[in-house]
Amino acid sequence: MTTEKTSLATDALMAVMQQAALDAGHAIMRFYETGCEISLKPDASPVSEADHVAEAIILKQLRAFLPEVSVVAEEEMAAGDGPVEIRERFFLVDPLDGTKEFVLRNGDFTVNIALIENGVPVSGVVYAPVSGRLYCGSPAGAWQYDVQPDLLAAETRLSVRECGEQKTAVASRSHNTPETDAYLREQAIVSCVSVGSSLKFCLVASGQADVYPRFSRTMEWDTAAGDAVLRAAGGKTLTLDNQPLIYGKRNQQPESDYANPFFIAYGGTEPA
Repeated sequence: MTTEKTSLATDALMAVMQQAALDAGHAIMRFYETGCEISLKPDASPVSEADHVAEAIILKQLRAFLPEVSVVAEEEMAAGDGPVEIRERFFLVDPLDGTKEFVLRNGDFTVNIALIENGVPVSGVVYAPVSGRLYCGSPAGAWQYDVQPDLLAAETRLSVRECGEQKTAVASRSHNTPETDAYLREQAIVSCVSVGSSLKFCLVASGQADVYPRFSRTMEWDTAAGDAVLRAAGGKTLTLDNQPLIYGKRNQQPESDYANPFFIAYGGTEPA
């Protein structure tokens, strides 16, 4: 396959991922404005009708475009309907990342779609419907778009920033831990911003923060799209033993399939 054909295929895939995220986001906003029923999953995390409707929209579009590629989607997995096997290439989907933020109506929720190849998030789309910002990462680079009706406007190339001695961190709004506070003290972080969902990765990718430490549970569909954007912008996501965070983790007893270890996402700063 020539370079040109590879580029065209990548562009077509990114266009599908973008459209699926936008369509899912539009559906979520209808529920955000009118309200919807919220229930609890077996792990006590909230799920809404918006989650299910958005996931159905995304799955239909991804499977129509690449029917041979498996999709690991949060709500299908919760229902026990996920793929029995995955190959080297598969999608990870979180149709509404930050359901708690959705319920609290603070706007910090996103639609996450990522393509994984050989354990690496190579392409990702993160859409924040309330702010109307779409973040995209692929081998071609990372961008942020302002979403206007029927078009993507104000394209901005994303790049992590090089930081000096004074670092800014971004941390979970809903899942802060004593380990996170200890890390911030040890690293002499001068400022920490609390944000929900995968927007934390996007703040590092866009040079608004230097590091995102995560010392609480996440699943691969929570992180893959934002991680793809960050890596495309020049950042990295490492486990606590300084190894790249990988995707497609299964049979990792006693932990669940697709569960992540603790990690730290870095911008232009090197791990200490």
